[in-house]
Amino acid sequence: MASPVITFTRQFGSGGSDIARLVALGLGWELIDNEFVDTVARRVGLPAEEVAQREERAPGLLERVARTLAVGSPELFMTAASAPSLERDEVTILKMTERVIAEAAAQGRVVLVGRGAQALLSQRPDALHVYVVASKAWRMKLAVERLGVAAADAGKVVDETDRRRDDYVTAYYGRARQDLSNYDLVVNAEKLGFEGAAGIIVGEARRRGW
Repeated sequence: MASPVITFTRQFGSGGSDIARLVALGLGWELIDNEFVDTVARRVGLPAEEVAQREERAPGLLERVARTLAVGSPELFMTAASAPSLERDEVTILKMTERVIAEAAAQGRVVLVGRGAQALLSQRPDALHVYVVASKAWRMKLAVERLGVAAADAGKVVDETDRRRDDYVTAYYGRARQDLSNYDLVVNAEKLGFEGAAGIIVGEARRRGW
């Protein structure tokens, strides 16, 4: 029996998570979005807040250097023992997140948002990969009105969040998240609206016999 999946990659503030929820409702499928963080946290025994801080971003240069120094010269660091464990935690979180994606994909009829799912499942024949976009000005407005971002910080938050997500996919999967050839559908939430974009995606899933 087929076990199709839909992955969502989204520009920050584009409403991708809202569209994914509408698609899941329209198809009667399971949605896995922020639950990723909680599921991974439970499995690795870390607080959900700590996983949330680490998910979907590549380790920064300062972190990598600090760990290297801590391992090579532990006497320089009062908290030397914590540095190597941080690295292990990041790898563990990544691997457990991948396992969650793989398990969900095996079950099928699931909508997966973010977490590099489009890269991890890039070779899967029964996957529909969606990229949700919108203009920066529109995304800034949505970030302020719906996501609680301060107006003065909106542009910076939009850019930095997208950069972190790009870095995550590049660092762990060697793929360019913004390369449109990675996706089956690219939908503009600003032009189509959430319901319009969701309708197109549901329509494509139905066309595929899902």
